[in-house]
Amino acid sequence: MKITHILLIVAIAAAIGVIIMSAGDASTYVTFDQALAEAEAGRTSSLHVVGELKKDEEGHVVGITPGADRVSFSFVMVDENGTEQRVQYNEPMPTDFIKSEKVVVVGRYRDDTFVADKILLKCPSKYQEPTKLTSGG
Repeated sequence: MKITHILLIVAIAAAIGVIIMSAGDASTYVTFDQALAEAEAGRTSSLHVVGELKKDEEGHVVGITPGADRVSFSFVMVDENGTEQRVQYNEPMPTDFIKSEKVVVVGRYRDDTFVADKILLKCPSKYQEPTKLTSGG
């Protein structure tokens, strides 16, 4: 066997090892109930929860509370099963957070609060078609 063949086999084996190791750390999409069950079972890896911000009857976002450090904040999120949960985020509020259509929080439960390490947003303005101007005549 040539040395290049041996190096190629070693590189492929290393790539497979990296893929297998990272697949074990990959997060999964769950509801708040499933995330709580995972926490109670002792799982400490991050989980993704998809939902929307809690809104009142008029469509205004409610439940956002600034943290004592004036940087972090918490908010109420409703997952796809309709479960409401307070989420703590120890970073500043993302731009367009209140305007977001869907929210994905990545984190884990600590006591009875879901603590997010990351927040991913889907803002409707980014996905709407631009309005066409019509000329009068």
